[in-house]
Amino acid sequence: MPERRCAVTRVEDGTVRIAGPSVGPAFTRAVLEVAGAVLTWPVLGPAGLPAAEIHDVGQAQQWLWAVYGERAAAAVDAVASGTPTAELTLPERPTALAGSAARLALGHWTADWWPTSYLDGIPALEPDVLGLELAALTHECQQLLHESAELDGLELLEEHLAALDPLIRWRQSADPPRRLDRVLRLTDDAADNAGLDGEALRHLRSALDQDHRPTATPLDLAELFLRHKEFTLAAGALRTASGRVIARGSGTNDWCRYPPGFVDAAENAVSWTAYALGADRRIEVEVVAGIAAPVGGVHLAAEVHVDGSPPNRVPLARRDDVWTGRVDLDIPASTTPSMEVGILLPGFDPGPGADHRAAREAVRGLARHRLGVATAPHDSKAAHPEPFLAEIAAAAAAEEDF
Repeated sequence: MPERRCAVTRVEDGTVRIAGPSVGPAFTRAVLEVAGAVLTWPVLGPAGLPAAEIHDVGQAQQWLWAVYGERAAAAVDAVASGTPTAELTLPERPTALAGSAARLALGHWTADWWPTSYLDGIPALEPDVLGLELAALTHECQQLLHESAELDGLELLEEHLAALDPLIRWRQSADPPRRLDRVLRLTDDAADNAGLDGEALRHLRSALDQDHRPTATPLDLAELFLRHKEFTLAAGALRTASGRVIARGSGTNDWCRYPPGFVDAAENAVSWTAYALGADRRIEVEVVAGIAAPVGGVHLAAEVHVDGSPPNRVPLARRDDVWTGRVDLDIPASTTPSMEVGILLPGFDPGPGADHRAAREAVRGLARHRLGVATAPHDSKAAHPEPFLAEIAAAAAAEEDF
């Protein structure tokens, strides 16, 4: 079995690390909070054991041995007690618990960072289907988690019960993925352990108690999970300036500066046009909206830099599927300005970061790859890594949606 070397170190605040700190923007890391620690996997890197930052070694000992092995658990305990840095040899192939934890972390990453884009043709994932699989995975990873995380899993289950009926119908179809039965049984077990009840859960238990005899007719997943939601791109409809165009371009779509889903994830979702209106200058910004509908009173803003000057904030209003806004600028009439435009949500925005354009494109490539894997015959060798049920449903419905 392939092996790799790994360092166990202790930093000044007492945190014990297995492997080094994670690098790269937040949207390239799958993170899972577990009992006494935080585990991190690189989304764009090779699969394997995670990096760990352990802040409570006592709590972490309940799972360390099952993820990294007994030698690693002993090394963490020794380093926490003052032993110098330890070098470990870890198996490259993860244990069953480590594999489930990696899948749970990737599922949470998918819920937060999946690059849904009308412009790029990357479909949204069914939130109820993904949420229910995350609830099942949370139950599967009980040994890793602290009590609050287990409660979060139950909240996910209750919030996404609407997915149960179509998933049961999918299980009864001619060609369900093998993992579907596992997800439904974990869901039933989690609900039973928590004492949850209701019509949807009783239907699930009845279906699982019956002999599993698939029907001969394949199921149309596009119809089963159809969201009955039309996306009509209305970009350009709200322009009001009638002056001379003096500059136009695309802005920066930094996913970290607004909540997931507020903006289409495409790199060219942000566009701007500068006009000359007599001696005045005006910029209009248009942003293709994402699938998330903000609550009342929540508005994005554009941040406009002209020739390197301090930023001008342009409030944006959403109408149909476009965020738009405009502002008059103080620009000499004799010059053609150099402009930089970014999008943010005031109060959420951590500030502009480095240029992560290549990383965003790599994430889009990952999403396309996973959707391609999801179209492979269920349980075939080509379907590795195993896609989420929501990815299989999205791949089947992509032609319907886009």
